[in-house]
Amino acid sequence: MSTINQQRLIQHFIDLVKINSESCNEKAISETLAEQLGALGFRVAKQPVPEAISNGHNLYAKLPGTKPGAVLLSCHMDTVAPGNEIEPVIEDGVIRSAGNTILGGDDKSGIAAIMEAVRTLQEQGMAHPTIELAFTVHEEGGLHGSRLFEMGSIEATEAIVLDSGGAIGTIITRAPGQQGLEVEFTGKPAHAGLAPEEGINALTVAAEAISTMKLSRIDGETTANIGVVEGGLATNIVMPSLSLKAEVRSLDDEKLAAQVAHMVETFERAAARHGAKVVIESTRSYDAYAIDDQDPLVCGIKEAFAGIGIEGKTASTGGGSDANIFNSKGLKTVNLSTGMAKVHTCDEFITVSDLTQITEFLHAYLSR
Repeated sequence: MSTINQQRLIQHFIDLVKINSESCNEKAISETLAEQLGALGFRVAKQPVPEAISNGHNLYAKLPGTKPGAVLLSCHMDTVAPGNEIEPVIEDGVIRSAGNTILGGDDKSGIAAIMEAVRTLQEQGMAHPTIELAFTVHEEGGLHGSRLFEMGSIEATEAIVLDSGGAIGTIITRAPGQQGLEVEFTGKPAHAGLAPEEGINALTVAAEAISTMKLSRIDGETTANIGVVEGGLATNIVMPSLSLKAEVRSLDDEKLAAQVAHMVETFERAAARHGAKVVIESTRSYDAYAIDDQDPLVCGIKEAFAGIGIEGKTASTGGGSDANIFNSKGLKTVNLSTGMAKVHTCDEFITVSDLTQITEFLHAYLSR
C-alpha cells in the first residue's frame, strides 16, 4: 500500500513539465515553485543570478523540523531543448511526451517527489528533521545555478540531489571531475591552387595531433573527447586557423591531470613540427567526488530504501551534476536515481511506479 497520494504526485509532475523552462528561461517555474513551497510552510528565498544565466532565480527553502537534524534536498529546474509546450502522455503506467519534445523528468521528477513526500508527512503529522531545498537554474550545460548558489544559510551538513537515472535505489557515490580545453591553432594562409606549399594548414596540424592522441575510453575511470571543431575560410585558401573544444573526465584526479597533460603536449608538439602556433586554455569544469559506502549518509539512505522493500546500491557515473558542485563547496552530497530514462531525447520517459517509489523513499528517509 502506497504511503503517498499517487494521483496527486502524478498530477503535480504533469503540471510542472507543462511549464516551459528551458535553460535560461526558469522565471515561470521558479516563481511557481516559490509560491507552492510557501503554501507548504517553507520559508523561501529567491537568490538572484545574472541575467545571462537565467531570467529566474535559484530557490533556497527551509521547513523547520520537529526533530533534531537537517538535510538538504536538491533538484534543478531547467530542461534541455526541445522543452517547450510539452504534452505529457500516460500509457500503461509510463509517462512520456507526445514525441516532439523531451518530457522534463530531468529534473522535475525529483521536484515532484520531494514536494509530495513533504505534503504526505504534513498530512500524517509525522515528525521530520529540518528540510532544506536547493532548486537551481541552468544546470544543463554547465551546472551554473549550483555554482552561484549562496550556501551561507544552509544548516545541513549533508545533502541528496535527485538527478540520475537507473533503477530506483541507485546511489551515486562517485562522479568524475571534468577539465575543458579550448585550443586555437594558427597556421599561415596561402592560395590553395597557386602556392599551397607557402601556407601552413591549421587543419593538417590539428589532424596530426588528434591522430596520435589517446581519446575516447582511456580506462575504466577516464574518458576524453573532442566535440567541437571550427575553421576555414574557403576551399581555395590553405586553412589559416582552427579552433576546437575538448573535454577530459575522470574519477581519479591524477588520471585526469595526466590525460590533460598528454593532450596539451600532443597539440604543442604537432604545432611545433609544422611551424604553427597553438594557444590552449584549460579550465576545470567541476571536481570529482567520492563518498565511502560506509558513510553514515549512505547507510541512512540504504536503510530508508530497505524500509520500503528496495535494495540501495552504490554506483559511479560518468556524468557531472549539482552534487559535484555541492561537494566541492563542502556539503557532503550523493545523487539518487528518480527512474528517469532516455533523458535529453524525445524518447524520454519515467514510469509511474518509479516516480512513486522514489517519493516513498523520501517519505521514509525524512520520517525515520
